Amino acid sequence: MNKKIGYGIAFALLLAAPFVVYPVFLMKLLCFALFACAFNLLIGFTGLLSFGHAAFFGGAGYITGWALRDAGLPTELGILLGVGAAALIGLLMGMLAIRRQGIYFTMITLALAQMLYFVFLQAKFTGGEDGLQGIPRGKLLGMIDLSVDLNLYYLVLAIAVGGFVIIMRTVQSPFGQVLKAVKENEPRAISLGYDVDKYKLLAFVLSAALAGLAGATKTLIFSSETLTDAHWSMSGLVVLMTLVGGLGTLVGPIVGAVIIIALENKLGELGNLLADVTTVEWFRSIGDSVTIVTGLIFIVCVLAFRRGIVGELIAFVGRTAKTKTS
Repeated sequence: MNKKIGYGIAFALLLAAPFVVYPVFLMKLLCFALFACAFNLLIGFTGLLSFGHAAFFGGAGYITGWALRDAGLPTELGILLGVGAAALIGLLMGMLAIRRQGIYFTMITLALAQMLYFVFLQAKFTGGEDGLQGIPRGKLLGMIDLSVDLNLYYLVLAIAVGGFVIIMRTVQSPFGQVLKAVKENEPRAISLGYDVDKYKLLAFVLSAALAGLAGATKTLIFSSETLTDAHWSMSGLVVLMTLVGGLGTLVGPIVGAVIIIALENKLGELGNLLADVTTVEWFRSIGDSVTIVTGLIFIVCVLAFRRGIVGELIAFVGRTAKTKTS
């Protein structure tokens, strides 16, 4: 009951947030929060570390951008095509990688994602190094003008909440319990008669589709798509978000995404402000040092908060409750 109240309060705050905070920034947060949750479904609940999720994120963005700008399709259909493309890429990649474990699985996903990156770099429909620019947002159901930031924000909020609900229901379902069993002890799951490879492949495709949904949404928000979204560094970024927030928790990746994206957006502003106040020009370089700062945060979390921020909070509450009952 407490969780339902917490989710309800969070949803109410999100409904009111665009009247206080810049809507485009909030939409970016929601988009990456969904991306991190999709990745966490695979690593946090199935135990598979993929380093190729940028392929789904960027691939869906390119397909959606092409569908909206070049093919002139409606917004809803463009997003669905992007999600479908991400799911198909996930299926093909998963069929090749899923029979390997540990570092071998991770390296296969990285190699396949980099191959796709170079396809995007050379393909004509992606615009190469220039990417896709001027992608129209269109209208929702042919009536609601999505070029208005406030209208688009509520669509992005609905998409993010819907994706989170799908992940939550998946984790809590019998299918999700099997995924947890595979993560904790795969040989035991096999001995119980479960087709482990099938379950892992389904989890991989679902994670890819949801990551693609986040990528398609980001394309809609910024009306553009570039190679950055398909680069391996984007896969590293989502790993960082998940680990900082809390691996294997439902809310942790959201917290991690908010922290990392807020840092990326505000660090440059902070550097300029400090330079203006102190007249020390060195502070302006802070904006170019986002990766260093996020790396330091990652090191601190690994050393002091090994379960991530949310994971440590859950563990602390558990210890406190046990102390009171004993």
